[in-house]
Amino acid sequence: MSRAARRVPLRRALSELPPYVPGARVPVGAAAFKLSSNENPFPPLPSVVAAVVDAAADLNRYPDMYATDLVEALAEHHGVRPDQVVAGCGSVAVLEHVLDAVCETGDEVVLPWRSFEAYPIAVRLAGAVPVPVPLAPGARLDLPAMAAAVTPRTRVVLVCTPNNPTGPAVHAAELDALLAAVPGDVLVVVDEAYVEFVRDPDAVDGLAVLAEHPNVVVLRTFSKAYGLAGLRVGYALARARLAAGVRAASTPFGVNALAQVAALASLRAGAEMRTRVEAVVAERARMLAGLREQGWDVPASEANFVWLPLGDGASAFAAAAGEAGVLVRPFAGDGVRVSVGEPEATDLLLGVTSRMRPPVPA
Repeated sequence: MSRAARRVPLRRALSELPPYVPGARVPVGAAAFKLSSNENPFPPLPSVVAAVVDAAADLNRYPDMYATDLVEALAEHHGVRPDQVVAGCGSVAVLEHVLDAVCETGDEVVLPWRSFEAYPIAVRLAGAVPVPVPLAPGARLDLPAMAAAVTPRTRVVLVCTPNNPTGPAVHAAELDALLAAVPGDVLVVVDEAYVEFVRDPDAVDGLAVLAEHPNVVVLRTFSKAYGLAGLRVGYALARARLAAGVRAASTPFGVNALAQVAALASLRAGAEMRTRVEAVVAERARMLAGLREQGWDVPASEANFVWLPLGDGASAFAAAAGEAGVLVRPFAGDGVRVSVGEPEATDLLLGVTSRMRPPVPA
């Protein structure tokens, strides 16, 4: 073969990656509510926008590589030391850094499925092997089955609570049992991207678990409750030694300057954020009540979305909702996730569901 005809080979793992499918976007010129990406329906707070505008004058400068001010503010906010906080470009990127820090080629990562669809992608890119564990009835994580899936090759167990895309939160007793069953050299990642929306009194408190267990990492994000999805800021909370490893694996300058400023301003505006979160929680309750009154069997949600277990009817439902002016997120063969948005969007959704026959439970 001639030199010109040769091609640079790509990693074999790339051919094994499942595609990440983003939520549908509203076409240009169309009128529709976007309930497909779990975004906060409220725009950024005015104080946050003002801080970003002021910071834009310095875009010729690199950001603080370690997001020092933000890390210190997060440490104070959560009652931990700054050396226990690692910021990154969204919690997905932070998860990738966590896996890079602890996984060797061929190690196993136990994860729930269906869960956040970036999990198997991040695991494969880290050179590890995903071990998916089916959900339990009620679209809940099956933590006993996940514990049973741990082998001597397991390095990480991923726990998504509330679970995306199904909504239920893991209970504290369930996670305690998992941690008691998992060896101390296996990392348990508690992904709490939607923790601000949780109202279940039995739900996991990730910070309390972190304080008790040295093999736990907690992931958080500013994308959901704080409404900064467009700026990509997430972070990990961990024991100092683990945090140092994650920091070493992180992308230099991974949190851009505007994102750092916006996250800091958002922390300062916590009371306003909580008011908005309460509005989303109230709208979630209205959506769930409306669906159940129509006869739909939907799991309890502790996040800013609701899960419709439609199986093979997911794509058809999404198409019907789109025609009615509501974009939702179908997962072919499993169900449909509907983000909680404006009240008018909920009204349109309930109009769609009222015209469709709820599936008969299997």
